[in-house]
Amino acid sequence: MARVNSLTALAEAVSWYSALLLTLMLVLSCCEWGEGGELPAVENNLVYSEGAGCDEIYVVREGETLHTISEKCGDPYIVEENPHIHDPDDVFPGLVIKITPFKNR
Repeated sequence: MARVNSLTALAEAVSWYSALLLTLMLVLSCCEWGEGGELPAVENNLVYSEGAGCDEIYVVREGETLHTISEKCGDPYIVEENPHIHDPDDVFPGLVIKITPFKNR
């Protein structure tokens, strides 16, 4: 009988530690950290790492507009450089655009 009680206590302890570990992993997974350990900047519910810049080829994400991408990447001429964008208001997630930051011109 003592062996059954010790196995039950062990199973209960393992269960509590597993629940604690899963809770900790869930909490940590919902937060994205920027470089150097600081929290990234948030504007209009979009997360940006300050000073991160953009690659030459950029894929539009959910909730982004050409205006927010232009501000984020420092490229005021996105429409002129991307002839495949016929309507600047028709931007959707997954759209691939070319970025040339203003400072590189």
